[in-house]
Amino acid sequence: MDGALDQVLEALPRLWEGTQVTLILSLGGASLAFIVSIALGLADLTTSRFSRGASRVIVEFFRGTSLVVQLFWLFYVMPVLFGIRLSPMLSAILAIGLNYGAYGAEVVRGSINAVARSQWEGAIALSMTPLQRLRRVVWPQAWALMLPGYNNLLIMLVKGTSLASFVTLHDITFVTNQMRRTSGTLIAFGVGLLAYYLIALALSWLLRRAEARAHRRLGRGYQAKSRTDVTAPPGEAAVPALAASSSGEMPGQTSGETTDGGTR
Repeated sequence: MDGALDQVLEALPRLWEGTQVTLILSLGGASLAFIVSIALGLADLTTSRFSRGASRVIVEFFRGTSLVVQLFWLFYVMPVLFGIRLSPMLSAILAIGLNYGAYGAEVVRGSINAVARSQWEGAIALSMTPLQRLRRVVWPQAWALMLPGYNNLLIMLVKGTSLASFVTLHDITFVTNQMRRTSGTLIAFGVGLLAYYLIALALSWLLRRAEARAHRRLGRGYQAKSRTDVTAPPGEAAVPALAASSSGEMPGQTSGETTDGGTR
């Protein structure tokens, strides 16, 4: 047992290098996936048939083909067909970002569609432009709905980075497979399991904090109304709160009242 522990300690520098590669892949792939998911998700909701069609084709292509095949195409096939040679890191980030971005596009589209229609209608009644309606009314509510789905996709993305060893990257999976020769299968892959779990746990905690913050921001909009209409769902109060704030009054405050209950 002491010998195995010594071997693990000896392999820690290589394990840390592999962890750095995995973290770069995770953060780089997640950043690209986020951008792709927003672009494709919003394009699928436009009135343009071309935008909707192009978005649907891209989403279905990257969701319907294997991440391994996409990775091999970017790293091994592109140089043969087009003479474009990408680095292993760039190939892996592109494949991961495009693949999970396609899944994320469905999260964005579904979350925006889940916002109550009355919110759109209320924003139109306030004479907001389409961009203002999306940014000030719809997006804050949809964002809170997106985060649980993004959380799941992020965990899957971290685990998907293990495929990067196929394009010669020395990530956690590669290092633990090398450790297996000296430390044994149980210890080597036990260390790899723990490393992936800790990374996923940290990223999931960050997303949960962001989700809680998003709900708190929505809570400032419907807290006042809930005192008079306890049956109103949280999302339904976002437009009235926005209308009140634009007139310089507190949510739930009439034009003849002050914040301390008196009259002006």
